[in-house]
Amino acid sequence: MDPSKVKIPPMKDLTVDNITENVHTINSLCEDERMKYILERLVTHLHDFARETRLSTDEWMTGLRFLTEVGQICTEVRQEFILLSDVLGLSILVDSIDHPKPPGSTEGTVLGPFHTHDAEEMPAGESMSHDPKGEPLLVVCTLKDMEGRPIDDVKIDIWETDSTGHYDVQYAGRDEPDGRCIMRSDKSGVFWFKAITPVPYPIPHDGPVGRLLTKLHRHPYRPSHMHFMFQKEGYDHLVTALYLRNDPYETSDAVFGVKDSLTVDIGKAGPEIAKKYNVPEGHALLTYDFVLVSDAETFELRAKNSKTALDKLGRKVKIVNGLPVPDLD
Repeated sequence: MDPSKVKIPPMKDLTVDNITENVHTINSLCEDERMKYILERLVTHLHDFARETRLSTDEWMTGLRFLTEVGQICTEVRQEFILLSDVLGLSILVDSIDHPKPPGSTEGTVLGPFHTHDAEEMPAGESMSHDPKGEPLLVVCTLKDMEGRPIDDVKIDIWETDSTGHYDVQYAGRDEPDGRCIMRSDKSGVFWFKAITPVPYPIPHDGPVGRLLTKLHRHPYRPSHMHFMFQKEGYDHLVTALYLRNDPYETSDAVFGVKDSLTVDIGKAGPEIAKKYNVPEGHALLTYDFVLVSDAETFELRAKNSKTALDKLGRKVKIVNGLPVPDLD
């Protein structure tokens, strides 16, 4: 693009009252309607925030330094920005908006900062944890669609901490994945594996996000849980987790991830289960029936929810590809 050929809209003398309008004016050259809409709303809310709080220069600089530190501490295995999004409740909010779930389907929750892409595919019945101190756990799950039909060949990412509450990537000497795996559901929609019983743990709190929690008098703990991520063409991407009922942090999760429908009890394997899955009778057992939603169902529900929410706000928008953009017609 030749800057000399771009016709910049005229801007007025800048004041506290008209700076927002001027930013919108110059950003109006953007040809991407969705991006233009996002920037228009972002600038509006940022400017209103500054005006409403009477933000000082010192506070503005403190915020910028904080965000700089968040970026500087990020590595390939530590994502402090995701952590910040998590503790502010933004992660769970975005997931709930972008992946709405109809009644009867499995709800989503936060991805968290410890998912990796190097987990190995594991056959049914194997153990994904090599922690000798963890309580052995048998996990038996099913995958079905909204009509109750089994879904086969779903790619399933699973990950959890060790018995001390640390993910494998938190160890400096990590040379291979542990406490995580990839599985596939069978023709009956079943997948099963061995793991260890999840334990509560603190999110990383030795960085800027941890200092923020301390300043807010908030604890950094997450309740005991195990992560799952499901992917198959034609179905909405599902990131979720199962949380142990009556965990001491069940109602105060540092990242707001717990939902009633995802809270489970650890049972014990009876004689039939013990024999079928080759574990001792009384072995710790976790079972759950996951229900996936099709892409089409999610697309329709997302568009409907977007229109309803924005109508309530008085926004004149239209839905394009399931997402709102300004309706200028």
